[in-house]
Amino acid sequence: MTTQKQSWEAQQSQMQQRVKKAIGSPAREDQEEELSRSALALFRAKEEEIERKKMEMREKVENRLGRAEEATKRLAEIREELEGMTDPMRKEVSLIRKKIDLVNKELKPLGITCQKKEREYKEVLELLNEKNKEKSQLIAKLMELVNESEKLRMKKLEELSNNIDILH
Repeated sequence: MTTQKQSWEAQQSQMQQRVKKAIGSPAREDQEEELSRSALALFRAKEEEIERKKMEMREKVENRLGRAEEATKRLAEIREELEGMTDPMRKEVSLIRKKIDLVNKELKPLGITCQKKEREYKEVLELLNEKNKEKSQLIAKLMELVNESEKLRMKKLEELSNNIDILH
């Protein structure tokens, strides 16, 4: 690119020198014609160079567009693969979430029933403990009464036995 720029600058310098010579010389018409041809040739060369650079740019743009299209196709394929991958997982997750919701709905009344039963159990257990305590107290009282009754009967028996001994 720099050599082309240098070549262009050299051609411009030659053109300027020819213009200076043409202005100061007697054979002006020939020189003007040569100057016109040189300018026209220089112009054509520059136009050809510009056209060649345009073609190079077009090729580069086309190459990049081709690569961009390939990259776009590859990205679309990757997106399809990604969507295909997550879709079954979403279905499974959704199904499990629905099952969890159903179990939660079943758990709530069961939890309430369990708490109610626990309260009833505690109430009945407390009542049972009270009755067992009452039973123990009654048994103790019964034992006391039975002991006292036995003592009294033994005493009575001794008295009767003494009465019999006295009678004899």
